[in-house]
Amino acid sequence: MKTISENASFRGTQGVYTHRSTACNCDMTFALFLPEEAQQGPVPLMWFLSGLTCTHENAMTKAGAQAWAAEHGIAVVFPDTSPRGEDVADDDAYDLGKGAGFYVNATQDPWAPHFQMWDYIADELPALLGENFALDMDRQAICGHSMGGHGALTLAMNLPGRFTSVSAFAPIAHPTSSDWGRKQLAAYLGSDETTWAKHDATLLMAERGFDGPILIDQGTDDQFLDLLKPEALAEAMAKARQNATLRMQPGYDHSYFFISTFMEDHIAFHADALYAR
Repeated sequence: MKTISENASFRGTQGVYTHRSTACNCDMTFALFLPEEAQQGPVPLMWFLSGLTCTHENAMTKAGAQAWAAEHGIAVVFPDTSPRGEDVADDDAYDLGKGAGFYVNATQDPWAPHFQMWDYIADELPALLGENFALDMDRQAICGHSMGGHGALTLAMNLPGRFTSVSAFAPIAHPTSSDWGRKQLAAYLGSDETTWAKHDATLLMAERGFDGPILIDQGTDDQFLDLLKPEALAEAMAKARQNATLRMQPGYDHSYFFISTFMEDHIAFHADALYAR
């Protein structure tokens, strides 16, 4: 692992690091904010999974997470959204290939050699973080935006006991019935739609739900609202009697202005669950 940069931030440290990923078979970069409490011992960890076209840098610089994480003594990790490098397959469209890993393990060519983002987020990066930083890996929460909200919800429901809580900003909530989902799941996983179900938050909610609280914020002026399908997830959560809050925020769109407005709420929400464990 190499340190790319480390900067003082809200009495803590905002770092950027790169390492060779076995899962993705390429170099991967991630950002990690450590509050000052990490100088004294392990602190809880919140994951923030970003959306389409993003790298580790977008949320690190635009979401405003550091101030609120510092207030609650919580670390925040910002992984990249896909493998990178000259030998990594890509597509001319913004919503497939680099920047669009969809947090799945690809089984189809040309994606399979590198696009193993599920294993990277679920297994490889957590192990690396636990070995190298003052983090309490028994206390983890997860959050995400758009494609990253999809990833946060599906990881949380597929890994029971891993995360105390899950939240999302404008998640892709029902990808198996959306153009933001069907295209990518078919490309990465093939035409057998039974393999897609574990990557659909609405289907997972109907099947198993989540063993903790959920918070979702969705802007009413989101330009991608028809692709996100929050109403499908809301119906599934109601039927499952899930401990969940879905807030439709009037006037907000899909941007980081929306995310930064409500980031304080999301980190406080996770802090309550993390410190209750």
